[in-house]
Parts: sequence; structure tokens; C-alpha cells
Amino acid sequence: MNKTIISSLLLFLVFAFCISFIKKEDKILVFSKTAGFRHSSIEAGVASLKKMGKEKDFTVVATEDATFFTKDVLKTYAAVIFLNTTGDILNDVQQVAFEKYIQAGGGFVGVHAATDTEYEWPWYNKLVGAYFLNHPKQQEATLTIVDKTHSSTKMLGETWRKFDEWYNFKDINPDINVVIEIDERSYKGGENGAHHPISWYHDYDGGRAFYTEMGHTDETFKNPKFLEHLYKGIKYAIGHKK
Repeated sequence: MNKTIISSLLLFLVFAFCISFIKKEDKILVFSKTAGFRHSSIEAGVASLKKMGKEKDFTVVATEDATFFTKDVLKTYAAVIFLNTTGDILNDVQQVAFEKYIQAGGGFVGVHAATDTEYEWPWYNKLVGAYFLNHPKQQEATLTIVDKTHSSTKMLGETWRKFDEWYNFKDINPDINVVIEIDERSYKGGENGAHHPISWYHDYDGGRAFYTEMGHTDETFKNPKFLEHLYKGIKYAIGHKK
């Protein structure tokens, strides 16, 4: 085989690899199965993410079908978003498939009630970063941007006044990197103290995870600041996979 043929073959292989890499980064699975409380904002969230995908040039596949959680299906997605999931939503086999997906470098994004999910799965607790404890009534509060260097917060300034349903958390993973906290002096019902996390990210078990507590209301999924915050969180979770 001469050098020209070898060079052409190598170029073809590189091109084929790049195409598969781009396709993988462009495909996101939005999972919104509920086995407990069901948020009415799920539909608004799915519609918003599909619109985001069209605008940002990535594909969004939305489902509540847990049979998507197999090795062969998950490996085709650059990230999986748990959008207001609640309760026990995956069986043991599906949980193992998702663990292997993350361990292989997959991305995870949790939105709002993703922390109200899979309380009997310690691995998931570490991945999502905390578990939901309770919440006061929906109200406006002041968010403090504690990490202004992360891509998900660069557009937010020093503070952000926002209306939503604000969770108190338990079993918080000490390894998460918090980017936004809520000022408990600015609203009634906070129980996590002076450093009450709202949004965070971390590398976990071979993959990347991003979580934002916001997302209870339909209006949140129309808020430009939130949508940019979420988009950059998704991009972080995708990372640069091999």
C-alpha cells in the first residue's frame, strides 16, 4: 500500500471519528419520568429545551420511558438531563446501565426535582449532589453568585432576584462545586444556613454532573438568564469526550 493510499485512509478515519464525535455531542436525552409528585412545568421545560436545541444546534430527545437506560442506547447521548424527575424511576438493571454510562465519561444535568429522586440509590445521591428535604411556599429570593468564573454564571452578575420554589437539602455531597447560593435572609423558610447551595457542578465517577435547583415554575423556562445558565451547565456536562 503506497503512502497516498495510507494518507487517504487516515484522513477518512479522522473524518469519520469527527463526525461521530459531533453527532454524540449534539444529542441530549431529556428524561422526565415521575413516580411521585409531578411538576406541571415539565412540559414547559421540554418545550424550552427543544427550542434551545434548535437555536444552539443540538438534538433533544425527550422521554419518560426508562427502557432508554441501556448501555447501547445511552452511549449515543452526550448528556442525560433529569428534568423534574421524582421518586424511584429506574430499576436495578437500568441503574447499573446509567452508572456505566457516567463511568465511561457521560454527562448528567439535574433540574429542580432531580434531587427528589432515587432516595435508595447512594451512587445517585453523590451524582446529583444532594437530596430534597422540604420547601417553603414559592416566593422571591436573592441568589448570590459565589463562583463568577464558571460558564453557567458569567452572565448573572453579583446577585439575582428570582421567584421560584426554593428547596432545602439533606445529604449534600461535600465534593460539589457550588456556583450559586440563596441568601436565607431574603426569604422565609430556608434551613441550610449561611451557605445554602442552589446550583453546582462536579466531576464524578468518570463523568461530569451539573445541577440547578431552579425550575419549578413554567415562567422559569422562559427566563433568558435561567436558560443561558442551564445551557452552559449542559455544555459543561458534555465536556470534551473521547
